[in-house]
Amino acid sequence: MATWRCIERCGACCHLDPDDRPELEEYLTPEELVLYMGMVGEDGWCVHYDQNTRKCTIYPNRPRFCRVEVNVFQDLYGIEPEEVNDFAIACCREQIEAVHGDRSLEMLRFDREVGI
Repeated sequence: MATWRCIERCGACCHLDPDDRPELEEYLTPEELVLYMGMVGEDGWCVHYDQNTRKCTIYPNRPRFCRVEVNVFQDLYGIEPEEVNDFAIACCREQIEAVHGDRSLEMLRFDREVGI
């Protein structure tokens, strides 16, 4: 069985361009939406994402909506705990494909790490 995990130096989830996420207002609180929009740089990448190291500079203190946790996914998206693993894998694959491509090194690394 595939098991979700984050792979270092991917950063696909740090591409926050709101044009790619028109449903933001459906699951973020008004305060979170303001925070989210403030994190979007001119190039669509999170201002806290270091493109040289490909790491989040605020990772331990990142906002709730940046976390892949059962309670967060249940609250934001209505995903039941037993569905979080598969949902997270599908979300990551979709985002990695959109940002890096379906045959990218990031996708290959992700699939290998999660056991696909």
